[in-house]
Amino acid sequence: MANYRPKFVSFDCYGTLINFEIASTTRALVGDQISEESWPGFLRSFSKYRYDQVLGGYYPYRQVLQDAFDRVCRRWNIQSDPEAGQRFGDAVLSWTAHADVPTPLARMAERYPLVILSNADTSFLDASVPRLGAPFHAVFTAEQAGSYKPRYQAFEFMVEQLDADPADFLHVSSHTRYDLMPMHDLGFRNLVLLDRGYDPPAHSYQYVDVTSLGELNQMLGID
Repeated sequence: MANYRPKFVSFDCYGTLINFEIASTTRALVGDQISEESWPGFLRSFSKYRYDQVLGGYYPYRQVLQDAFDRVCRRWNIQSDPEAGQRFGDAVLSWTAHADVPTPLARMAERYPLVILSNADTSFLDASVPRLGAPFHAVFTAEQAGSYKPRYQAFEFMVEQLDADPADFLHVSSHTRYDLMPMHDLGFRNLVLLDRGYDPPAHSYQYVDVTSLGELNQMLGID
């Protein structure tokens, strides 16, 4: 990879660059309806319902979160909160960058145009991107694309907007199912998993593992 020079380095945002701190809000909404013993299983279920919820057409992200939460609560036979989507959305707007992101990301931006493709509404990225500490060439959202990842339409929108080709990108994500697997299917071959422990390995999709953006910079020959 030290000899590879992409035209764009693209990123997923939430979880990869911004710390995805959804557990605390979820815990507050659930209260004592879920025991400590069952809590990890409930969180895993909620993540799967969020994934399933974005496989259809685009609609606002707060409602996606509300609907996924309603479904997981039905699955676990507990009471949902009709204000959950609003509270989750407010929480997203307060999240900050992972501590290991701003410095190496700024160094990367000195060498490459940076791009974000995010599964959220534009208003969320308007709040989050300034916290990343680096300039971005372009920021694309599910709202703009009319589709959430892992739908192919989201990635095709990014490529079309940049008048580019899959070979022009090095894409970095902490999510195999949302990003790396569908991108591989679409012909993207320069894929990097920034491992934050979200998904099980899927190395048949031919991505490179890193544990930090600093490590990726070293692989790209950035001092």
